[in-house]
Amino acid sequence: MTVDLDKLPRSAVVPRVKRVRELIIGEGLDGLLVTRLVNIRYLTGFTGSAGLLLVTPDEMLFVSDGRYGEQAAQQLAAAEIEARIEIAGVGQREILQKAATGLKRLGFEASGVTWAQHRAFDRDWFPEVELVATEEMIEGLRRVKDPGEIARVRAACSIADEALTDVRDSLREGVSEQDFALELEMAMRTRGASGMSFDPIVAAGENGAKPHARPSGRRFAQGDLVVLDFGCVVDGYCSDMTRTVAIGTLDQTKRRMYEVVLASQEAGRAAVRAGASCADIDRACREIIDEAGWGDSFTHGTGHGVGLEIHEAPRVAGTGGDSLLVGDIVTVEPGVYLSDIGGVRIEDTVVVTLDGCDVLTESTKSLLTNTLRSKTPRLKTPPPKTPPLKEEPA
Repeated sequence: MTVDLDKLPRSAVVPRVKRVRELIIGEGLDGLLVTRLVNIRYLTGFTGSAGLLLVTPDEMLFVSDGRYGEQAAQQLAAAEIEARIEIAGVGQREILQKAATGLKRLGFEASGVTWAQHRAFDRDWFPEVELVATEEMIEGLRRVKDPGEIARVRAACSIADEALTDVRDSLREGVSEQDFALELEMAMRTRGASGMSFDPIVAAGENGAKPHARPSGRRFAQGDLVVLDFGCVVDGYCSDMTRTVAIGTLDQTKRRMYEVVLASQEAGRAAVRAGASCADIDRACREIIDEAGWGDSFTHGTGHGVGLEIHEAPRVAGTGGDSLLVGDIVTVEPGVYLSDIGGVRIEDTVVVTLDGCDVLTESTKSLLTNTLRSKTPRLKTPPPKTPPLKEEPA
């Protein structure tokens, strides 16, 4: 597919500003200074690399430099955002100081400023205002996706699916991890991706035992498991998918690893539905891997939210205290990693529904590299929980 952004449903940006204002008032604040660019984009549609946003109950002020005057006007108008736009170089502090006159308590994003920036805000920018740290105020709003956001993640997932099919013939002996990663990235860009969600992970053989291995000059060889973890960006929204494939024939241990992780991933995906606790989904995956004797080799959480950032709320892990909501987009990605043997990880990105999930990543989970052209069916209701597989005799 080639993405036509004009055909994707629009996201409703204006209601987001109303909700932020309600939070500002509810927290007893007179305003919020937004410094994280991803959150500025969420509230205004602005996609540039420099900007500050001051939100009060009555108005909104966007400040940037001379590179972005025209762009800011166009993008805020397209999002139907009513805001005063000020473009300045060295005068941004004075503009914001004047706008903050009369404010008593001004919130700032604790995770969006450095200690040095906080000191400058407190001492030089807003000396007459009490600065109040806020945490994940806007990130909490970003968690549940609207139809426009879901459509963009779905488009990014479709591009990744089709790109993997495009390059399937390069999953063969002699091709290096680096070369395959470059080919995979090019296939996603050719199909319309504006960027990568993260640097693709292509990890063959023993490298697959490192969950976040970087592609190297190591070449695919007979008997390798190859972990492929990748995603792309469409209009700011990310996709994320992992598949593990075989180069040639696998030995019994590697095939067993794959069967266990596949059963674990299916069990976790089947547990996804509105109201399910993130800890319970993690447990559904982990129980199967534990029973196979590889619990200590599942070294990360089961999943995470996906949206404007590749990792966002909620966190799907044993320590995750959230329950899933309709419209959450999360991953389910258990894995097993054995030193000197390799690794297996299988990951889908899904949208949470009332009674299950809608799976956005459709690439087959077959180990056979020559079957990558086929697709797994999109699930409207969860599959039955897969029981643990019994250990085969040596």
